[in-house]
Amino acid sequence: MFRSFKFGFLKNMNNHYIYCLEEVADVEAANNSIILPALENLALHYGITNVYKTCDSIETFEESLSTLLYEDKHFKDYAIIYLVVKGKSNQINIGNYYFSFEEIAELFEGKLNDKIVHFSNLFQLDLEEETFQYFLDVTGAKAISGYSNRVPILSTILDNLFFSIYEEDDDMFSAVETLFEKQYALCKSLGFRLYY
Repeated sequence: MFRSFKFGFLKNMNNHYIYCLEEVADVEAANNSIILPALENLALHYGITNVYKTCDSIETFEESLSTLLYEDKHFKDYAIIYLVVKGKSNQINIGNYYFSFEEIAELFEGKLNDKIVHFSNLFQLDLEEETFQYFLDVTGAKAISGYSNRVPILSTILDNLFFSIYEEDDDMFSAVETLFEKQYALCKSLGFRLYY
């Protein structure tokens, strides 16, 4: 599934684009994604252009990333790569295949300059310095962000707030500081992390 949302009601200050890739049970079946309404909200209320894609196997995951990297004419405009996938430590799990951070880094080698890779809280982001530094060095990414705690709610509310703050304030450190000021308890309970 591929969807793109762009509304012209608000003038973007920084015109960040978000690319969201969500793992689903079956890409051919209709799914009731909780992410789609959140992305529509970002486009409608904050003017943030975003692209939504699904994957259900390692093949569709790699195919989606390949299309993003080599065929998407707006790739340079994406500020955030938003991954809604399961996993923990330094491995994501897609279609019962485990993918290490090192393998993901190699897929994105040298392609993520000035981009933030953000994980929803379906993935427990708790990386050692060697792992995140390798990822940043190989990909050129500005940062990796996400959540370290397993909690029974999806992080979309906090994700959207982070994305909208970052849209208004292009400084990621200032954006994270503002995020904590606005939703300290939620940031702490979800274990928001930023690796840079």
